[in-house]
Amino acid sequence: MTTPAADTVENAAATPDAEQPYRELGLKDDEYARIREILGRRPTNAELAMYSVMWSEHCSYKSSKMHLAQFGEKTTDEMREHLLVGIGENAGVVDIGDGWAVTFKVESHNHPSYVEPYQGAATGVGGIVRDIISMGARPVAVMDQLRFGAIDHPDTARVVHGVVSGVGGYGNSLGLPNIGGETEFDASYQRNPLVNALCVGVLRHDDIHLANASGAGNKVVLFGARTGGDGIGGASILASETFDDDKPSKRPSVQVGDPFMEKVLIECCLELFAAGVVEGIQDLGAAGISCATSELASNGDGGMHVDLENVLLRDPSLTAGEILMSESQERMMAVVTPEALEAFLAITTKWDVETAVIGEVTGTGRLTIDHHGHRIVDVDPRTVAHDGPVYDRPHAKPAWQDDLNADAAEALPRAGTGEELRDQILAVVGSPNLASKSWVTDQYDRYVQGNTALAQPDDAGVIRVDEETGLGVAIATDANGRFSKLDPYAGAQLALAEAYRNVATVGARPLAVTDCLNIGSPEDPDAMWQLVQTITGLADACVELGVPVTGGNVSLYNSTLAGEVGVGHIDASINPTPVIGVLGVLDDVARVVPSGWHEEGLELVLLGITREELSGSAWAGVVHGHLGGRPPAVDLGAERALAQVLAEASRQGRLVASHDLSTGGLVQTLVDGVLRFGVGASVSLGAIGDGERVVDSATALFSESGGRVLLAVRREDVEHVSALAAEHDVPALRIGTTGGGSLRIEAGAAVEIDLDDLREASEGVLPARFA
Repeated sequence: MTTPAADTVENAAATPDAEQPYRELGLKDDEYARIREILGRRPTNAELAMYSVMWSEHCSYKSSKMHLAQFGEKTTDEMREHLLVGIGENAGVVDIGDGWAVTFKVESHNHPSYVEPYQGAATGVGGIVRDIISMGARPVAVMDQLRFGAIDHPDTARVVHGVVSGVGGYGNSLGLPNIGGETEFDASYQRNPLVNALCVGVLRHDDIHLANASGAGNKVVLFGARTGGDGIGGASILASETFDDDKPSKRPSVQVGDPFMEKVLIECCLELFAAGVVEGIQDLGAAGISCATSELASNGDGGMHVDLENVLLRDPSLTAGEILMSESQERMMAVVTPEALEAFLAITTKWDVETAVIGEVTGTGRLTIDHHGHRIVDVDPRTVAHDGPVYDRPHAKPAWQDDLNADAAEALPRAGTGEELRDQILAVVGSPNLASKSWVTDQYDRYVQGNTALAQPDDAGVIRVDEETGLGVAIATDANGRFSKLDPYAGAQLALAEAYRNVATVGARPLAVTDCLNIGSPEDPDAMWQLVQTITGLADACVELGVPVTGGNVSLYNSTLAGEVGVGHIDASINPTPVIGVLGVLDDVARVVPSGWHEEGLELVLLGITREELSGSAWAGVVHGHLGGRPPAVDLGAERALAQVLAEASRQGRLVASHDLSTGGLVQTLVDGVLRFGVGASVSLGAIGDGERVVDSATALFSESGGRVLLAVRREDVEHVSALAAEHDVPALRIGTTGGGSLRIEAGAAVEIDLDDLREASEGVLPARFA
């Protein structure tokens, strides 16, 4: 076999029987055969490297693409009203009014964050920030959705410390506020932690830029950090097969991030855009130069030629294939006209950003790459970037699903005395997933840049966009793997409904959606069924709520335990975890509504209805160690009506606080409310129910029925808020008042818990384990 450096297109044609390590690069036998058919010869080693990363699951979406098409097919004219750029670009762009636009997207960096937690998480943040930059926007905030293994597992601390430090260290160094997210623990994520990062950017309508290589003679310019050996095949291959400790080829080096280089890149790119000296910019993330060159050429109207020896290297020993596959961070690729090149270089020089002209746009329709005068790549770029394999994977309802759904939590024993109820309340609010996450979030800067109106622990993060008018956006991300395990179709809809509701609780009008679908192996019919159900459920719910999916990510092969328990086992994969981000707009962030109250004497009003829905709940998991039954019913019409009530009440200035009911139910919302500013509350559960019957005390406190929000309202505004709710057919029930130094619950017998006891139960959990 020839060495990679000498393996030219001419040599490949002359040596058709040379063995190639395509399996080690993640390609299947039939995929390698198809590449040979496309090229009419065997690929060169460099071409093989390109196809292997670009045809990986992470880059090609080959198992999900046909199902993801639902998002486009089901998008209505109503949903397109505010959509400026949709699926298919680096990030979606939404019109928020007054000539302003916002771009936002969430992506995963799961497997790299298990191998090397700090760099895996840090470079996950860096990658999503560059997606936002490439659209022409200034990044203004980040969020994160984190899932770790069991809190008492000996390896969990390693992953938690690394990931949290990586997210905070990179984002803080960039000067970007981290305004929200979730941190949860579950044994299903033990060797498959989820690190999903979201970034939001702001731009004017005229500033939108799309990435393509058009105009023969235009220059292809690589700028930013030098290319090294870190991350070769990292995100693309590592995230595209089941992680296995016994296969070193599945443990390539994780990318190494440099946030200070990225900060310079942000400012440099924005100045390049403002100067009008670029035709388009593409970030180099997964698949590196392979991705950037093939996608730019495929999206353009011609072709591209690259001289690979012009790439600036940190490691001069890299082979051509390694240069193409490297996922070194903080790199961008631009298309620049010859007339603008001098001005382009002047700006990159000003910012001390290393820059190299590595090629030019051609009219050949081919992507050709030479290395020291040797032609090592000659392909149709579409076959690399867009026309890869598409699989209709077998999928079927798991054999264990019916038994799981039959094991309902509603049959579990409930507290019979006030003392039992008190103990269960403290157990639930002090459990790892509901306890205060301040140990995590205090490591993040939430207010840098001075435009943060709300951040964790409020229901949504809010960023001011326009200082003059107060125009701003709210973003919430939510997921519930327990609900999705019970019913992936409903689970996706419940996650969307919760994020939609969280945006509405702060006073914003929900406009658009991004998603990151974290599922098991697509080669497992059980996990593939979960993926199809998740996509279909989300697409259907978006239609009913009138919000489009603008883009996102699919993360598959989160199924490490399959090697131990076998495919088809109930625990082979992670709990399917669709992370849903919803963006909304506020006309004036000065009217934003926090999740807790800081005044005594306010009326507490519960909106929505409470059903006997305990399956999949935190109560079932914490008190009984149980997961089974069916998740709460989805009523998207009720969610939409509730959002209208909240938006109007917020505009009228009638809400002092507003907090949704979700994981943990009413009691968790009450605890969050009293601990937010240290003002207690007294509530009565006597009338809580579904309008036809009153539910028992445990159900009133722990049910996780959707479509519910707890409001804190001044007495003079209660009648107005109730009338507004009635106008939209949203049930409203006054359940108590704020004040005092405890949480007092009338539930047959009174239950009273001092705020200090609640605070101790909630705030000591994570520090005790990880500090």
